[in-house]
Amino acid sequence: MSNEQNKEAALVTGAAIRLGKEIALGLAQAGYDIALHYNASVGPAEETAAEIRALGVDCLLFQQDLSDTAVLSAFISRVHEQMPHLAVLVNSASAYTQASIVDTTPEIWASQFDVNLTAPVFLTQAFAAQVGRGNVVNIIDNKIGFNQPQYAAYLLAKKGLAEFTQMASVELAPAVRVNGVAPGVILPAGSRTAEYIAWRVQGIPLQRQGDPAHIVQAVRYCLENEFVTGQILVVDGGESLTNTGQNAATFGNGQ
Repeated sequence: MSNEQNKEAALVTGAAIRLGKEIALGLAQAGYDIALHYNASVGPAEETAAEIRALGVDCLLFQQDLSDTAVLSAFISRVHEQMPHLAVLVNSASAYTQASIVDTTPEIWASQFDVNLTAPVFLTQAFAAQVGRGNVVNIIDNKIGFNQPQYAAYLLAKKGLAEFTQMASVELAPAVRVNGVAPGVILPAGSRTAEYIAWRVQGIPLQRQGDPAHIVQAVRYCLENEFVTGQILVVDGGESLTNTGQNAATFGNGQ
């Protein structure tokens, strides 16, 4: 990616903070120019952009409320116009509200689906139509391997995004490859305590918390392996493999 003639740009949504920022920085280190999307985090966005430019690549800032579905096509057009070498879309922006099925209001439902599913769908649609070739990587969640009603709307939206990833990979091939990365315990919410993290690690076969670098590596794999599409790379230390459920083999054995 270091050759100027072959340089490509990546649009990373939700790239001002947390995992989106780490992905944007990782792709910048790989030589991509960065279209840095943010919604309300203007200060952090400017700070992240400065870090990216210090790596020797271009970075342009793009503000957009992704819950406004009607303008998403125009948003991609704006990015593509300013960065005509756009070749990658990373749908990293996420909304997260903990609420069970019985506690989910229409407002919670809409907020979770608008950002976690509807926006990636229509951004991908616009990317395929306007850019016409390249890669889409959807950042999902290893929770799609579980049924956790405590996160009903969030998890249903992410499960929908996983299904969309596979469906879109079929329709948009061969010009656009679509893959997903499902992180596990990487950057928990700031409200999570050290005790909570230690408890979560007990359920991870590799017995450790992941690093943002592990997600960046997964995203880069999706971009660099040209024979991979429609795949969801779960990066969680094996956590999503540990739920065996009730079964006859363990009945009566105290399991």
